Amino acid sequence: MATNEPEHEHRYAEESGANEDEDTGAQVAPIVRLEEVAVTTGEEDEDAILFVNRRKSKLYRFDKEANQWKERGAGTVKLLKHKSTGKIRIVMRQSKTLKICANHFVKQGMSVQEHVGNEKSCVWHARDFADGELKDELFCIRFASIENCKAFMQKFNEVAESEVEKEESKDASDAAGLLEKLTVEETKTEEKPVEKVKTEVEPEEKTKTEPEKADEEKKTEEAVAPST
Repeated sequence: MATNEPEHEHRYAEESGANEDEDTGAQVAPIVRLEEVAVTTGEEDEDAILFVNRRKSKLYRFDKEANQWKERGAGTVKLLKHKSTGKIRIVMRQSKTLKICANHFVKQGMSVQEHVGNEKSCVWHARDFADGELKDELFCIRFASIENCKAFMQKFNEVAESEVEKEESKDASDAAGLLEKLTVEETKTEEKPVEKVKTEVEPEEKTKTEPEKADEEKKTEEAVAPST
């Protein structure tokens, strides 16, 4: 029984050899030439004082209308301190898209607390700007470990307390400056201008001439002499 297998294999070997030896030397230029673009994150003037890079960190916001928690994203959480102003904010970005999930300052009066029944989660209120406008939000974040949650809570509360101290120090400084200003103004009011005392200078007697003196003496003698 005849078979075509050897002939088929021979033809396949010739085609393979031809393909391997063939080299056109053509160079295909890219259709679109892309240039390097400097990407700014808005964090260039800030230093990270806390950095939790865990994809399992998930942020939720409480939806009042639906009365339930809704996920905003999972990714990296940072506490950033501005190099010149010293202000500290929380920034969280989604791990894949880098979209901002949370973006707000940590101010005096703010506090973070452990979520009831979960040591890996904590909640806090904030005026957030992640959507491009200020909104009052109730956030809850769930970390991958208890250690990360405690570290976040500790640093958050430390920053909030330091902001209170800064405000108190500023108020004390302003009060001291105002008191000093009032003291200076009172001192100026109490000081009266020194009045110049005018001294009356009596006119000097005119220098009498010799004839005048002789005439005066003569009149005196006539008045004293007895009449005959």
